[in-house]
Amino acid sequence: MNEPATETRSVVVEREIPFPPEKIWRALTEPHLIEEWLMKNDFKPAVDHRFNLRGDWGAVDCQVLTVEPHKTLSYTWDALGLESVVTWTLTPTSTGTHLRMEQRGFRADQQQAYQGAKFGWQRFFANLEQVLARAD
Repeated sequence: MNEPATETRSVVVEREIPFPPEKIWRALTEPHLIEEWLMKNDFKPAVDHRFNLRGDWGAVDCQVLTVEPHKTLSYTWDALGLESVVTWTLTPTSTGTHLRMEQRGFRADQQQAYQGAKFGWQRFFANLEQVLARAD
């Protein structure tokens, strides 16, 4: 039942961000803000909503799985043969929010996608922090 072929890896990025969860939630769920730090999109924070993220290199097909305002957001992330799930978790802290992003579902033979995601999410997070710093 437990063949190595089914084992998958995750990319996890965690940050302490000096803004309340409500503000970060907006950046994660409002299409015009998502576009500023991630990609063009037709996102709606509604379970089962299908949306695309569009970058210069192509598109990501997504479907919303979980929406718990200011707490948890997850959606499928399918691109270039990768079938994965991205989960955002927001935890209030005394100074702001602990933001955790996990993208799980990288197979052993998807080393390039895995490394690309590790690199890409660091950049997306840097962009996200810039958007938060200037958004109201």
